[in-house]
Amino acid sequence: MKKIVTVFFIFISFASIVNAKTIYVTDSIKYTLRSSESNRSKILRMLPSGTALTILSENSGSGYSKVRTGSGTEGYVLSRHTQNKPVSLWYLNKANKKLATLQQKFDLAKQELNQLVGNNDQALTSNKSLTQERDTLSKELNDLRQTAANAVQLKHQRDQLQERVISVERELQQVKRENQTLEDSTNQDWFLYGGILSLFGVILGFILPKLGWRTKKSNWDTF
Repeated sequence: MKKIVTVFFIFISFASIVNAKTIYVTDSIKYTLRSSESNRSKILRMLPSGTALTILSENSGSGYSKVRTGSGTEGYVLSRHTQNKPVSLWYLNKANKKLATLQQKFDLAKQELNQLVGNNDQALTSNKSLTQERDTLSKELNDLRQTAANAVQLKHQRDQLQERVISVERELQQVKRENQTLEDSTNQDWFLYGGILSLFGVILGFILPKLGWRTKKSNWDTF
């Protein structure tokens, strides 16, 4: 029976240890700053935990220290409520402030990174656009070069055609002159032929009457 009771208490104790929870005492406390070295004196201010004070004097007998706050208020506070190092809350607040500062820097860096990413995307887009524009200009330049080459070739062909036209015109003028010469020669020949025919007609005009007169005379002589 005793063994059973002993085992039961051990079990309860073990269960209590297993179910125990760790807790912490808060340091969010305010201490009194009094006008004199007495807990009955007038309270000048309530000092939050972690408040920085300047020690003016210490009284080990009363347990009070004369201090000055950052705003210039002087008074007395129990020495046991002070220590040479800031309390954990002060460190926590400092850490939180530093964390907030780091968070701001992180946010700023993130914004700058996003801006850089945006600028990079814009630069890539601009680069792509410039590449396309370069390709377009290169194609247009090649087309212009081809057009220029064709223009040079066309100019050469035009010059050749102009020379050929001039040569043909010269040949045509020469043919015209030859034709004119031939026409003039033909006209002269026809004029000469006409003169010969006219002369021949005149001669016949003189000869035929005489022949007719002689024929009649012969006929008359026969009768």
